[in-house]
Amino acid sequence: MMNVIIAGAAGRMGQRIGVMVDAHPQLTYQAAFEAAGSPGIGKDAGEIAGLGTNGVIIEEGLEAVVTKGDVIIDFTFHKATMAFAQIAAQHGTGMVIGTTGLSSREVDELKELSAHFPCVQAPNMSVCVNVMFKLVKKTAAILGDAYDIEIVEAHHNKKKDAPSGTALKLGELAAEGLGRNLAEVGVFERSGIIGERGENEIGIQTIRAADIVGEHTVYFAGAGERIELTHRAHTRDHFARGASVAAAWLEGKPNGFYSMFDVLGLDDL
Repeated sequence: MMNVIIAGAAGRMGQRIGVMVDAHPQLTYQAAFEAAGSPGIGKDAGEIAGLGTNGVIIEEGLEAVVTKGDVIIDFTFHKATMAFAQIAAQHGTGMVIGTTGLSSREVDELKELSAHFPCVQAPNMSVCVNVMFKLVKKTAAILGDAYDIEIVEAHHNKKKDAPSGTALKLGELAAEGLGRNLAEVGVFERSGIIGERGENEIGIQTIRAADIVGEHTVYFAGAGERIELTHRAHTRDHFARGASVAAAWLEGKPNGFYSMFDVLGLDDL
């Protein structure tokens, strides 16, 4: 059994993670915390999540609960995540990180810190999205340079980062499939007289509206035809479910940096 600590337990995502952790046979919802000033501090995490009283009182800050669990599940904010990782490294506590908006420098720092604790980090914990990641890379490699690649992502109007971490990962994998570097060929906005589309461009465009949970479409457009690969999220539960699967998978794993490909056994596909 893995004892789980949930970051941001009173938030929308934290609540759904709590439900999935509670339902997982290999996990125990052991502790929860929120940032200073949160109205959730002092409340029962189970009641907030709709589970009924579970005796897990939401405390202030990770330091107050870090010794109570084996793994921290964190879907909060990139700056907070990096602070949590420093604490996790000090205590050897595992982490499952679904936070989006992490910079490449922050991911590199996480990789260094994971020498001191086991860590699963992914821009998207959904099983289906991780299958889509694989399909996009393979499709790009098969179709080659004759097909233009465009990515459109849509999320709710409260999302703070753009493009989404999932869209960026899709772009990176498409670029890898073609031997390109997204940092060099990515186009993230178009406006005005922009001229013809660049030969090697990979476009990533963003929509923010209402309560859209998350949608991603990758277009492979060739002369007279196109393939569209689309994932639509209807609830947050599949993100939370994937995080709970990752937390259970970490049991007994050595320190190191892992992805959902490792968790789901997709690396060999």
